[in-house]
Amino acid sequence: MAQVSTAFEQATQDIQTLSERPDNDTLLRLYALYKQGLEGDVHGNKPGFFDFVGTAKYEAWERLRGMPSTTAQKRYVDLVEQLLH
Repeated sequence: MAQVSTAFEQATQDIQTLSERPDNDTLLRLYALYKQGLEGDVHGNKPGFFDFVGTAKYEAWERLRGMPSTTAQKRYVDLVEQLLH
């Protein structure tokens, strides 16, 4: 578990070094995995209809409901590694 946390923390720093910005779908996956890895299941109210970005982020995170935090962190690390190579 400690290894996963350490790798997750490193990946959150490594993502900042990307030479190109990922596409929007990848950004949503990164966001959702990051939030699930840190906070667990989605909470709070869904953003309003006209908040398109907020709604997309909320829904991406909501799709991961029930995924253990360590699994989300592992998937985040894997995705970051793919983007870096």
